[in-house]
Amino acid sequence: MKVELAGFNVDTSVLKELEVKCGKREDITPEVLSAAYARISRDPRNITEIRQFARTEVERSRKSNSTIIFKMGHHSVAEHAVFNMDIIGLSRFAMEELEKFRLCSYTEKSQRYITLDKDFVTPAEIRNTPLENLFTETIKLQNSAYFEFYEKLKTHVFRKNSGLAADEKNHNLLEGWAKEDARYITSLATESQVGLTMNARNAELMLRRFASSALPEINELGAKIYEQISVVAPSIVIFHQANDKDQKTYPELHKLLSGYSSEKQKSEKDVALVDYSKNGDLIVAAALMHASTNLPFEDCLSQVKKMPKAKLGYIYKTSWKNHQLYDSMLREYEFVNLTYNIILSSACFGQLKRHRMSTITAQNYDPALGITMPESIEEIGEEKRFKEVVSRSEDAYFKILKKFPLAAPYILNNCHRKRVLMRVNAREMYSISRLREDAHAQWDIRNVSGAMAALAKKAMPRVFGLIGGKDQYGKIYSSVFGRPPKVVAAELPGARKISS
Repeated sequence: MKVELAGFNVDTSVLKELEVKCGKREDITPEVLSAAYARISRDPRNITEIRQFARTEVERSRKSNSTIIFKMGHHSVAEHAVFNMDIIGLSRFAMEELEKFRLCSYTEKSQRYITLDKDFVTPAEIRNTPLENLFTETIKLQNSAYFEFYEKLKTHVFRKNSGLAADEKNHNLLEGWAKEDARYITSLATESQVGLTMNARNAELMLRRFASSALPEINELGAKIYEQISVVAPSIVIFHQANDKDQKTYPELHKLLSGYSSEKQKSEKDVALVDYSKNGDLIVAAALMHASTNLPFEDCLSQVKKMPKAKLGYIYKTSWKNHQLYDSMLREYEFVNLTYNIILSSACFGQLKRHRMSTITAQNYDPALGITMPESIEEIGEEKRFKEVVSRSEDAYFKILKKFPLAAPYILNNCHRKRVLMRVNAREMYSISRLREDAHAQWDIRNVSGAMAALAKKAMPRVFGLIGGKDQYGKIYSSVFGRPPKVVAAELPGARKISS
């Protein structure tokens, strides 16, 4: 056996320094890797030789990419080319569009840990119009309230948690709690930044979607990404233009279906389980049997249906017995699904959308759904001021909506809400619960994930017998097995704590 590191991410500033010292090279492009790997299936030479050849014949490699990826349809070859992008100065509103792509990786500037400055994006549609001044003045009002709330919340949090505050090491944590609640008054126009990693196949999909978007900020983002990629890898990102599917499908669906209205007025729960796999407890048990025997799945399902409850429970216990809090559930837990209708704040959605192994679709932000206001705002006596700023924001929103509907959501606050439809399998639901129900998780997402987990456990009590946050894992495990886990990661010397 031989394993050789074929390449890895290198900062472009390092590449430029090497170019200055050693001269310009044509083979510094991810295209040579995708072209070399594409030849593996048909070239008898070993991979190292194929890569060396691809580097010496860059133009030939580019032609090979074009033929294999686009003419022969082997798009997976483009996945061997990877890009790292710095995205700076994008609005929080547009960031939601960028982070829809589940097979890309993102690390975003957190409004929980960083004190916000006064930078914001003014939508292109309202620049140099009479509404620009209204937009700017409303943003200034929101930002002023943010800093006022932050200072009062910081004092409040330190006083409320005097035990933690006594140790200077906890000050950053406590200040973070103040920041995360103050940010609920800031707008979706607030500038952010994100580190993005994606392969060429996903980059092409992203660029087509962005070119087809009705949102000018997203059009601009797509054009800038393509400008950077096309210089170093022109052969593997070709189909990047707007297209009818991405440009027309949802507007046509909206035109067809927008006339419908709710059949009856009723109070809507923030988290509702609207669909789930029936007999989920039996399906997962049968899937575990299927993976552990040579029986067809139908036979496995038939067998578990006839099992005594104790034996069925023991299948689950055996699947959990050797788990630690950082372990994911076995893959067989992916065979059952849950679908939730969730009403949540922009601040909370920013965290929920991180769980990309789920299926998430979202409606527009809707002031009619109310707001999510942190309890701490009421505790510091600023509830009236908070609601006044929200009211001013909504007034501006409706005025902008009449003339520039795509620009209007930018002025809404992080406390404003929308509906999300989310489908998760049981394995992913465990992952969400472990991370987001933990005591260190932010309160808004903790409330949502806790409600999701409770509904999941009610629907499939055996499947979700071990669900809960990381901080409760030892207690939950002990309640099932009558003893704590053999090893707890947090107790290991030098173990890293898992951050929420």
